Amino acid sequence: MRARLGLAAVVGLLLAGCGERTTPAPEPAPPPPKAAVTAPPAYKATPSPTLAAVRKRGVLACGVHPGLPGFAFPDARGQWRGFDVDICRAVAAATLGDASKVRFVTIDAKDRFGALKAGRIDILSRNTSLTLSRDAGLGLTFPATTYYDGQGFLVPRALGLNSAEELGGARVCVQAGTASEANLADFFRVRGLTYRPVVAASEEEARRLYERENCDAFSADVSALAASRSVMTNPGAHEILPDVISKEPLGPVVRQDDPAWADIVAWTVHAVVLAEELGLSSRTVEQARETATDPETRRLLGVEGDLGALLGLSPDWAYQAIRQVGAYHELFRKDLGADSALKLDRGLNALWTAPKPGLMYAPPVR
Repeated sequence: MRARLGLAAVVGLLLAGCGERTTPAPEPAPPPPKAAVTAPPAYKATPSPTLAAVRKRGVLACGVHPGLPGFAFPDARGQWRGFDVDICRAVAAATLGDASKVRFVTIDAKDRFGALKAGRIDILSRNTSLTLSRDAGLGLTFPATTYYDGQGFLVPRALGLNSAEELGGARVCVQAGTASEANLADFFRVRGLTYRPVVAASEEEARRLYERENCDAFSADVSALAASRSVMTNPGAHEILPDVISKEPLGPVVRQDDPAWADIVAWTVHAVVLAEELGLSSRTVEQARETATDPETRRLLGVEGDLGALLGLSPDWAYQAIRQVGAYHELFRKDLGADSALKLDRGLNALWTAPKPGLMYAPPVR
């Protein structure tokens, strides 16, 4: 009996299952057709009127100081030397392939911006500080900082001074029409000190007045003071006080209406700094171009990719600047540092990766 009941139950379940209707799963909807993907057009460098003019002329017109040791000065053979001079030569190497294709135009401080705006020069490389009023108010652009400086005071050692705050009532030589003149007034006013400015038309005249004891101190950028001291009759008789009363980021200047040219100048400076970061020099860069495996070095030297096209330059633009002029540390050492009359320390101008880190830092080339 139990067997029959079990069999009947199984048959019932089977019949019940056969009586249920199952709904088939819907077919998945076909995916929408893919839109055609088109690659973005290759970027073409914005034409630079200044670059076109430089190439047509075959020479770069560079405005420089009439004679500031370490930065711009003609040597005994009439050849221009100095840090600002080398910046222009690097730009010539990058744009024309030849660092010697530069015409140096001497410009006084009061005329430097007018000469640039009037088109008499392509680039101003004349120990000029970036300030808001200059950058935004003159229609000019400061593409990159090449030297971080600050204003200081040169005084005779015989005075026995320890600080510029001891200069109350002093006669201070300063060049007219410069940021130094305004900074000097601010320094004494904030401290409630009196002083008598002895204003000179040029740095050279200010130095002569100081040497003739027409003033008790000479105030200018620290690098300019070191340059002036280096050509004095007795450099050891003068000292630069430890006070630095301003920030003076120095660098080349170009017209604001040609941003493509500003990029060329900026990236030439960056390339020279990056060369030092990557351990390159004018002596080793040729071999590095053949043997380097580091991607950034290969991109910088034009072996991999063609980043020069983004600037309207040849693939080896940076290689030429480094090979013909040098990496940043080479320029600093021979013009301003240990191998120069100025003997300036790197200080703030050391690389950001140096044991005593400075502010020099190059954006990546990629």
